[in-house]
Amino acid sequence: MNNAIFSFESPHNEPILQYKKGSEERNLLIAELDKMSHQQVEIPLIIGGKEIKTGKTAKVVMPHNHSKTIAIYHQATEKEINMAIEASLKAKIEWENLSWLERASIMLRAAELISKKYRTQIVASTMLGQSKSVYQAEIDAACETIDYLRYNVYFASEIYNDQPKSEFGQFNRLEYRPLEGFIFTVTPFNFTAIASNLNLAVISMGNTTVWKPATTSLLSSYYLMKIFKEAGLPDGVLNFVPGSGALIGNNVLKHKDLAGIHFTGSNSTFNSLWRGVSENLTNYVTYPKLVGETGGKDFIFVHHSANSQEVSTAIIRGAFEYQGQKCSAASRAYIPKSKWSEIKQILEKQHKEIKIGDVADFSNFMNAVIDENSFDNIMNYIKLAEESSEAEIILGGKGDKSVGYFIEPTIILTSNPKFVSMQEEILWSCVTKLRRML
Repeated sequence: MNNAIFSFESPHNEPILQYKKGSEERNLLIAELDKMSHQQVEIPLIIGGKEIKTGKTAKVVMPHNHSKTIAIYHQATEKEINMAIEASLKAKIEWENLSWLERASIMLRAAELISKKYRTQIVASTMLGQSKSVYQAEIDAACETIDYLRYNVYFASEIYNDQPKSEFGQFNRLEYRPLEGFIFTVTPFNFTAIASNLNLAVISMGNTTVWKPATTSLLSSYYLMKIFKEAGLPDGVLNFVPGSGALIGNNVLKHKDLAGIHFTGSNSTFNSLWRGVSENLTNYVTYPKLVGETGGKDFIFVHHSANSQEVSTAIIRGAFEYQGQKCSAASRAYIPKSKWSEIKQILEKQHKEIKIGDVADFSNFMNAVIDENSFDNIMNYIKLAEESSEAEIILGGKGDKSVGYFIEPTIILTSNPKFVSMQEEILWSCVTKLRRML
């Protein structure tokens, strides 16, 4: 007999480890970084719980040392994409009918595995594969991933407990059903936590997914997949399909049982997916739900009463943590003329203190941008500023991709509010812009 109603308490945020010199967590992480740096992992597709090797392979390299290959991954062909869709649809029947408490238990077990047993592994793989500093990797790959898993369970329980009122002699009940079909998840390179959440958030509500992970974050994504499997996620509920985004997208969008897309990435890619869904509307069993988070053009607006030291620190940290490769990164700042001289002096001082280099050196504040395409794109924007009569590079501006994809933290001063770098999102860039105003 099962007549228990379980109430989940609101969880607490996962504590952030500090990795201080001599600490156990630091020593364990250094050992794991050394181990991963000297091995090549073979990353298969995982479809219906089975590892599949297509023989069509490519390399995963360290962005900060691109001559170093840390993994070889297999890429999906049309055959494996269709296999993943079918596996997802097959698993959905049992998964959506499983008790909510059973699904919640798997999510919480995954959070516990990341918090304890696999914390060092997931942090190290994010550092090496995505060139994140130890602090950035800890708050993302460990803490935020864990928080997503735990809070999703709590929020889902709130949804299920939201039931209509019943009058005397009536029982009114609302059933929350998963979508009719499979969910296509497309995840970005810059947050391991997002790679987890775009899948597990919808899975926790009874859906199944076909996951296209970013090729530049495959190492941490593969380890996530293995953790979810160990946590008890049934075969086929989550299908791991690395490969060409165009090939996977074209096949997925044509399938009649596409029920939704869960996406984080560029505006252009999401626009392409949206157009693809529109073009195939007559083929679908239901109208797919599209949920997408794309880029940003965040700004700092400074009041004349602001503390100059605090403003400068906000600019440096907001713009240059994780090389500015966040949709939340500060890419513009509007500074009153009366404050500019003082803020500029502090920025110059703080800029000189920024260390850039390998993630294994925990004193480095910045590391490498994710790949060569990103490096070239950012350097082209810097070149535009160098050649423009409307802009001046006051700090940084240099890049070197001989060993890793390193770009100096760069500050551009312009008096034109519509200058290209003030309007266009510089995808995954470390460039911030300043504008003087009266």
